[in-house]
This record gives sequence, C-alpha cells and structure tokens, in this order.
Amino acid sequence: MASWNSTHLEVLYNVLGWLAFVSWSISFYPQVILNFRRKSVVGLNFDFVLLNLTKHSSYLIYNASLFFSSTVQRQYREKFGLNEMIPVAANDVAFSIHAVLLTVFTLAQIVMYDRGNQKVSKTAAVLVSVAWLAAAVCVFVAIPRHSWFWLVSCFNTIQVVMTVIKYIPQVVLNFRRKSTIGFSIGNILLDFFGGITNYFQMVVQSIDQKSWINFYGNIGKTMISLVSILFDILFMVQHYILYPSSKRTSDNPISVSNEPLLGTSDDPLSESV
Repeated sequence: MASWNSTHLEVLYNVLGWLAFVSWSISFYPQVILNFRRKSVVGLNFDFVLLNLTKHSSYLIYNASLFFSSTVQRQYREKFGLNEMIPVAANDVAFSIHAVLLTVFTLAQIVMYDRGNQKVSKTAAVLVSVAWLAAAVCVFVAIPRHSWFWLVSCFNTIQVVMTVIKYIPQVVLNFRRKSTIGFSIGNILLDFFGGITNYFQMVVQSIDQKSWINFYGNIGKTMISLVSILFDILFMVQHYILYPSSKRTSDNPISVSNEPLLGTSDDPLSESV
C-alpha cells in the first residue's frame, strides 16, 4: 500500500480536505436559512435541488465504497497500480453524507414553503429517472462479474453528469428573471472556496506521490471541483455584475417574499425551466 513521502504534505492534504468539507458543508446553510426567513422557496430552482440529490447520493455511494471496502480498494489498485494511494479521503465521505442530508432537508422546505407557480420540470424528472435506471442496469451487470470498482465508478460517472447538468436550470432561471433574488450568493461563495481547496488537495497528493493518477483515478472529484468553480464564477457574474440590483434587495430577505411579481402570471418563474 502507498504511504506518504512527506509528513508536511500529508498534513497540508488533510487541512485542505477538511477546509473543503467545512466550506462545502456550510454552503448549504445560507439557502436553507434564506428559505426559512422568507417562508418561501420562490427563486430557488427545484430542478437544481432534485438533480443535486441524485448527484450527491451517487457520490456518497462512490466515496463510501472506495473508502471502506477493501475489495473495491483492491480492484482500484489492480487497475491503476498496486502502489497507488486511494484517492478518497475521510472528508470526502463526511461531505457526501452531509450533502445528502441537507439536500433532503431543502426538498422538505420546498414541500412546506410557498412555491409560487414553480415546479419540477419534466426534463429534470426524466433525467433523474434515466440516471437511476442506468445505475440499476450497472448493478445487474456488475453482480455476476463481481466488478465492484467498475460498479462504483458508474455511480461516479452519474455524479459527474449530474454535476455538469444541475447548475444549468438555476443559471437559466436567473437569466429569465434578470435577478438572483431567492438564490443565496453565500452558497456560491462558499462552494467556490470549497472547489478551490478540494482541487489543491488533489494537487498535494499528486506532488507527494509523484503521480497524477489520482486525477483520473477519481475523475468525479476532479470534475466536481472544476465544474463547481466554473459555474460559481458564472453565478457571481450574474449576481454582482449582470443583475446587481438583486443584491441590494436580497439584503432584506423578508421584503423579497412581498415582491409583487413573484408568483403572478407574469412572473418568469411560472415557466418550468
């Protein structure tokens, strides 16, 4: 089994990993708090939340399997090298568990609070159904072959696809409304920092091991960082540059729920994204 060559790099790896965990975990709360204060989820795209649940559930299956299962770890090393370090850390598992729980809680808020005319689109429902159907097919293929690492890699692929897709409905919704009211920018800033620290955690491991296999050995972790960073920058451009008036209004979340256009027939939110 691989071991760390530098104690300092090992410490830095763990520090970056838990910084990413803290940042990404806290990033869920600004939206949850905003929903609670407004008693409304108008402005939060439901497709984003539903796709996010599929993404984080798939990522949890991958992370937990590769971190805890010696069989999956053995098959990983058989594919990428017997001396390769497992590219999943404890903070990855902890984040995945927390992300699933908070996403489920956000879905509960969608059920409880004012939704206006918003709803989950048929497109999102179909995408989620296809993703889990594909996962079921992979399970049936893997069982007779005992291809457990291949199976969890299928879940990792699903989470990569969901990571790419999940942000698009919210970007489109902000564009249609010409506003980011109801969508917390605090979530995005923390998500951006988490993506940066998560990526550099992988860089530190590669430097210590003198190998870049962990980047494509765990393509999901690589993509979750890069895609998150890309879309977070886009959301920041929307919030601070394209639709800056939304920032001033969202500073008072209570007033947002009284916006005359929210929930009316003329509101772009009445269209399913």
